[in-house]
Amino acid sequence: MKALPIKDLRPGMVVTEPIYTNSGQRILDADSVLTGESIYRLSFYNISSVKVKKADENGSGEQYTAMIPNPSRVSNPSYSQKVKAQPEFMKYQIEYIKLINSIREVFDTIIRHPEAPIDTSHFLKDFSSLISICRNTVDLLDKLHNMRLDDDSVYTHCLNVALISRVIGKWLRFTSEERDVLTLCGLFHDIGKTSIPDEILNKPDKYTDEEFTLIKQHPLFGYKILKKLPIDKRIKKAALHHHERYDGTGYPQGLQGADIDDYAGIIAIADVYDATTSARSYRSPLCPFQAIAMFENDGLQKYSPQYILTFLDRIASTYQNNRVLLNNGQSATVVMINPNHLAKPMIQMDDGSVIDMQTNSDLEIVKII
Repeated sequence: MKALPIKDLRPGMVVTEPIYTNSGQRILDADSVLTGESIYRLSFYNISSVKVKKADENGSGEQYTAMIPNPSRVSNPSYSQKVKAQPEFMKYQIEYIKLINSIREVFDTIIRHPEAPIDTSHFLKDFSSLISICRNTVDLLDKLHNMRLDDDSVYTHCLNVALISRVIGKWLRFTSEERDVLTLCGLFHDIGKTSIPDEILNKPDKYTDEEFTLIKQHPLFGYKILKKLPIDKRIKKAALHHHERYDGTGYPQGLQGADIDDYAGIIAIADVYDATTSARSYRSPLCPFQAIAMFENDGLQKYSPQYILTFLDRIASTYQNNRVLLNNGQSATVVMINPNHLAKPMIQMDDGSVIDMQTNSDLEIVKII
């Protein structure tokens, strides 16, 4: 069987067997036709190879093993260097690392003394100081993206989700008090993962059934840790509900719709977005437009409609007028967001021509440059 390099992999090839993630989730069925988006989706889930065949008029063709690389937004030096060259980036970096260490310390304290009060005002003050370093939301997201390349720990993820959630709260016009609660929901949402051994939590290979069952218990572990803590009940529910899905396909309780706490519904979106756009030891991050495509492909019905549509629209609009790199190697400028397909905006090519990506299904944005 021939190994097919990425430069030869093309939309239209047909998958010959089902493809699963490390956690056992099926992401492609046998006989699925590959698209540009599905190829990048395979990369996101760290699928190193798949058996495919070139589709022809008779639905048959020669089989190949397709080697899927890890496309990375930050592999373009100009993007990362531009952000890190900002005078305030060093200050942001210092405050960011200090916050991670503070989160680690408070998690340890809570686990040892589950009923003792904690000073959440101290955390909120530190969050405000970190955010004040950033000029705007785009600047915050860019700094966040560059900082999280070096550490994919539970503490870093919780900090990222807290920051993203606070941004969402701003977009939703939450009051200052509501944004504070939402920030704390993000901060503590994954504390239950501290109850899972590192060798399982950070395992790069596919989980066994027993391991995945344990992983899916972390919301329950988190709620148990926070249960007696004298904090807002929405923070506790965010720990318990952040993997529940609006259509009932989530865990650990399989809740639906209004049964899921509103704040937990926002944390669920921030959690997935951070996981999608963060680098990990076993894969590179996706750019925002690839993340948006994954939300759209996986089904918006999984998330609260009042939150997911606002979030994706604002994320996409954040990058309007930005320079982007396409999967065909060309660069362009985002000139208009398509409201019906946010991952497929109108773009202006370097030669001045304008392309509607909705009518070019094979064309993908792979980097912000």
